Amino acid sequence: MIDLTLAEVAAATGGELVHGTGAEVVTGSVEFDSREVGPGGLFVAFDGAKVDGHDFAAAAVGRGATGVLGTRDTGVPGVLVDDPLAALARLARHVADRLPQLTVVGLTGSSGKTTTKDLTAQLAARIGPTVAPPGSFNNELGHPWTVLKAGAETRFLVLEMGARGIGHIKHLCDVAPPRIGVVLNVGTSHIGEFGSVENIALAKGELAEAVPADGGVAVLNADDPRVRAMAARTRGRVVLVGEAADADVRAEDVTLDERGRASYTLVTAHGRAAVTLAVSGRHQVGNTLAAAAVALELGMPFAELPQALGELRLVSTRRMDVFDRPDGVTVIDDSYNANPGSVATALRALAAVGAGRRTTAVLGYMAELGDFEHEGHAQVGRLAAELGVDRLVVVDAAAAPIAEGARAHAGWTGKEIVVPDQPAAVAELARDLRSGDVVLVKASRYRTWEVADALRDPATLPVVTA
Repeated sequence: MIDLTLAEVAAATGGELVHGTGAEVVTGSVEFDSREVGPGGLFVAFDGAKVDGHDFAAAAVGRGATGVLGTRDTGVPGVLVDDPLAALARLARHVADRLPQLTVVGLTGSSGKTTTKDLTAQLAARIGPTVAPPGSFNNELGHPWTVLKAGAETRFLVLEMGARGIGHIKHLCDVAPPRIGVVLNVGTSHIGEFGSVENIALAKGELAEAVPADGGVAVLNADDPRVRAMAARTRGRVVLVGEAADADVRAEDVTLDERGRASYTLVTAHGRAAVTLAVSGRHQVGNTLAAAAVALELGMPFAELPQALGELRLVSTRRMDVFDRPDGVTVIDDSYNANPGSVATALRALAAVGAGRRTTAVLGYMAELGDFEHEGHAQVGRLAAELGVDRLVVVDAAAAPIAEGARAHAGWTGKEIVVPDQPAAVAELARDLRSGDVVLVKASRYRTWEVADALRDPATLPVVTA
């Protein structure tokens, strides 16, 4: 973050300075975990249901923090505000406004936004100093926290934007106004909270609306009709990406290797070039096209782009992490989170990687689907059957419609079983894990990754049949 006095922090947040002159300077990072605050930092104290951050204020200052941003006087230098979360947003906007050299890139979508954020940040870092959030730090807390990581040397700020309601993305855009906005797709993630796919599209399009008319760019997925339609909602220049014939940055002649890694011909106004990706999953074609479009807008020469795309790697954990065990079992750990769209993508990756091999999908409950819950799970099961997955291990009775969907498909010849929890899923795999198997693990964040972790250790979950 740029250096700020506590008086400047108070002015930016509308807070009251206490126990200081105001001349104290924040030179370190802004943190809401007191254990992460270092010398010169600013500690943000939240009133928690179980833990009250104000109880750790003195300790944070004792370790060198300049002050505390909170709701009550803790006896140490700081700034008192009514709402620390709102104050954090105001402070982040103040910092963003003080960095005129900064280009803000915002990304959103129902699925793939964390991976695409990571891919985009890797490309941006080749051009200049870049800040991006770790993992899926994309809400009203993680967003301003990331913005405050930007300093005078930062050229690019790549931000992932999540939403659970209309107006959420607009709020995040107000915190750090994007010059480039990327919308990947509109699916059914959080449909229980939004109420309809149309409302999800309305919310995601707030990013397209936020880019400015002067120099703003909306990067839109040409292959998703709801995203393509957002071209009418933006004041910025539109760059279409995808496999559609009219996409400005498009892929042609897509092929997959035995690991599900795509090769394609990259076509832009700057020319054509062959690209071979090192990340697995056909969906990475669209993700890398979006990242490529942003990189070109940021100034990467087209001649450097094909090699840069081929050198991209996964950064955030448990997202299409494909690994081979010494005994010949291949595991696709995509267990971080799930919605019907992302599970469909993962199942297609399983089918590609597992071509000619026995395939197993360990799938769990998908949260926040509301009235779409039963049908969303059943759709996943039907797709697994259509793709010819050999075994379905469904974790938790709440996810049982996945198995029902598979059984209802006329062409289903595989085996499906519903187990109560993760240990039972591991036990089911242990009964008949074979060398050469390909196993996918995916669910919403209900510790399904414990199954993936068991698969990482052949000693814990060995093959039964070689």
